[in-house]
Amino acid sequence: MSQSRSNYTPRPMSNVTTYALGALALVVVAIVIIVVRSGRDEPLPTRNEGYGQVHNAAVVSALGSDGTVLLGRPDAAKTIDFYEDPLCPACGQVERAYGQELAQQLDEGKLAIRFHYVNFLDKKSGSGDYSTRAIAASECVAASGSGAVYSKFQHALFVDKQPAEDGDDLGNQQLADIARDAGAPADAVQCVASGAKVEAAKANAKTATDALKNLNDQKVSTPSVFDGTNRLDMGNQNWVVEVAG
Repeated sequence: MSQSRSNYTPRPMSNVTTYALGALALVVVAIVIIVVRSGRDEPLPTRNEGYGQVHNAAVVSALGSDGTVLLGRPDAAKTIDFYEDPLCPACGQVERAYGQELAQQLDEGKLAIRFHYVNFLDKKSGSGDYSTRAIAASECVAASGSGAVYSKFQHALFVDKQPAEDGDDLGNQQLADIARDAGAPADAVQCVASGAKVEAAKANAKTATDALKNLNDQKVSTPSVFDGTNRLDMGNQNWVVEVAG
C-alpha cells in the first residue's frame, strides 16, 4: 500500500515572530523572578501580637555547664531546642514572628526552650567577634535566673538591637545597657560589660556547633529548631501550636 504524503511545507518563522516570542519569554521570566523575590523578602506575620514577652514569675532561666540556656517553667511539659547565632537575620525574623506566641507557651508551661548559641557569623561582624560576645552576654543574663528578664533580653538582642551583617555592631557596654534595660541585676550587667564569659562562650559555641552538625547532616544553619531529633518546619506558621500539642 502506498503512503500518502502531505503537500504542506511549513514556512520558516519570521524574524518578527521570533522577536515577539523572545520578548514574551523575557516577560514571563521577569514575572517569575519578581514573584520569587517577593515571596522570599516578605516578612513573616507576627503571631499572637500584643502578648509581649514572658511575664510569669514561674518561668526561670538556667545556664548549663555547656553554655546552653534553658528557659521555662520547671514543670514544663516539653522542651525544644533552638540553635541560633546572635547576628543571624533569619533568627531575628523568627523571634519577631513567633517570640510572643512562644512566650505564652512558656508562661503556660506547655513548652520550655533550650537555646544553643553558635558563632559562625563572627566574621560577618564589624568587630570580628560580635556573635561570641553576644553569647557571653546571654550567659551572664541567663545565670541570674529570671525567665522574664532573659526573655526581654533575648528579644532585644535578636529584634530591637540586632546589628546588620557586615556593619557596625555593639560593644560590651552597649550589650550591658540592653541587659540593664531588660531588668538584669547589677552583677549580671557587670558580667556583660567586662566580657567575663567571652572565653567560655567561644568553647560553648563550638560545642553547640558540633551538636548542630550531628543533628543536621553536618550542616550549620540557623535558625534550627528541634523536637528531639526532629527538625521543625518553621515555614509552617502553626509549628509552635503543633509542637506544644
